Amino acid sequence: MTLRTLRRPFLLLLGILGTAAVSIIIIMNTTPFGSTPAGTRKERIERSPHYRDGQFRNLSHTPEITEGYTMLGVAYEFFFTSFPRLRPAGPLPSMKSDLLSLPPDQDVLVWFGHSSYFIQIDGKRILVDPIFSGNASPIPGTTRSYPGTDRYTADDLPPIDYLFISHDHYDHVDVSTLKALQQKVRLVICGLGVGAHLERWGYESGQIVERDWFDTVVPDSGFTIHTTPARHFSGRSLFRNNTLWMSYVVKTPTMSFYIGGDSGYDTFFREIGEQHGPFDLVMLDAGQYDKKWKYIHMLPEEVVPAAVDLKAKRLFPVHNSKFTLGNHPWDEPLTKVEEQSRLLSMPLVTPMIGEVVRLKDAGQTFRPWWKGLE
Repeated sequence: MTLRTLRRPFLLLLGILGTAAVSIIIIMNTTPFGSTPAGTRKERIERSPHYRDGQFRNLSHTPEITEGYTMLGVAYEFFFTSFPRLRPAGPLPSMKSDLLSLPPDQDVLVWFGHSSYFIQIDGKRILVDPIFSGNASPIPGTTRSYPGTDRYTADDLPPIDYLFISHDHYDHVDVSTLKALQQKVRLVICGLGVGAHLERWGYESGQIVERDWFDTVVPDSGFTIHTTPARHFSGRSLFRNNTLWMSYVVKTPTMSFYIGGDSGYDTFFREIGEQHGPFDLVMLDAGQYDKKWKYIHMLPEEVVPAAVDLKAKRLFPVHNSKFTLGNHPWDEPLTKVEEQSRLLSMPLVTPMIGEVVRLKDAGQTFRPWWKGLE
């Protein structure tokens, strides 16, 4: 075979690879992926003590993959290994409460599944990590929500005083939902860099409160927000950790909350509890875990101890019951956390999607709705 006969297939291969590279670049620059921080936003990021060598860093050493495992092995397992009961066999039980007609003096929480929930407290309305599109991926139909979990849309929400974003992964930051909410939101509280996404999607700079860990925001009289660490990572494209992942301490005139975001277990839970606790309610990552990535998502046996560290009066386990992102049975997080809560005497808040939680009713009980479902 001569060089001349090799030339044509070689050029064809180069053309295919070039086309693929250009396609990837075009796709990565489409709206769902957001924007890379630049200009004064990037300069502020580079001044952060938590940003080193081009990335944000966790407080503790945090491998994305646990020692003894490899990313290649995890990928092989994802594509070629079958796990039982990753999704429920039928629709999950849920209900739809009328949030538009809530009296302003009612202090309530309503869960939308996964890590999305609405809080009305002391006359203010709070929304956390909303995702109403039914898909936790930039590629439609690839990470679908469970049947029965999509009871709400942006139209069902009243005006929002504070929208909290824990980090910019697709199961927490949903472009279609955020666009639909833009006119309803007064303030978005988020980590450094996340504002670049929001501005690309139509949010005004005056709507965005973008902070580092260990900052304090006082948005209104009687309301104080402390921005606190999480143990996780970020990224919506090929670039990792160019925006900051967060947890939040929220102090209202009458209650105290901890919004945990996604996080592996770490010593900062105890430190936050000592500095800001006790908490009336803590919302903690309880789902999509695996021993292979135990540093970035808590294993179920760690969730209740983290709540104890935080000096929680009640625990609301979130990050479950809507999407399959881990390899465990869909109902395992709630089953295991409930077992741990009995051992450590930690009261749980486990509403079904749409059920009204009365925030100041410590005696409210919840039916274990996940039991008996396939």
